[in-house]
Amino acid sequence: MASVGLDLGIENTNIKTAPGVNLDEQQKTLVGSVLDLFAGRPSLKKLSLWDDDGVFEDPITIATGRKQFEPQWYGLQTAFSEIERLHHEVVSAGNPIGMDLKTRYVTKGINKEQTIASRINIFYDKDTGKITKVQDKWDGQLPDSTFKNAMRNLNSVSVPKIVSVPKNDEEDAKRGNQ
Repeated sequence: MASVGLDLGIENTNIKTAPGVNLDEQQKTLVGSVLDLFAGRPSLKKLSLWDDDGVFEDPITIATGRKQFEPQWYGLQTAFSEIERLHHEVVSAGNPIGMDLKTRYVTKGINKEQTIASRINIFYDKDTGKITKVQDKWDGQLPDSTFKNAMRNLNSVSVPKIVSVPKNDEEDAKRGNQ
């Protein structure tokens, strides 16, 4: 399975782990693909590692199912002119896989810079090898108020109306993904 990452076009193959944390090849592939997604480097091939009913949640969205989570990842390319990973370290090799991530984003048009420190949890089905959920907890937290969750749900429905997802690998390649 070591070549799977290459077949999927995964760019982040140098996975940093905390002392005593060891990932198997499947986990390395999943972590590398998620790092690519957070770097604004999505592709249909990388997203094929997700279960069709997978969930992505962060403080601004709860995206359930392929039609909602795929546009969230492609939307990073639309929203940001620069995305720079400042740090990552896998701190847990269980299920979920736990990772600390620090990323700098620059918003297109207004050049507003923001650095976000996150705890990423990657849940996966050991039988299928597919990602079932990714949680992006900014400063280690997700909101838990009714109003904030309503806004997160609204985002998950509105982003797919604004951000298109390539229909095939050829269209994906034209966008510079793969």
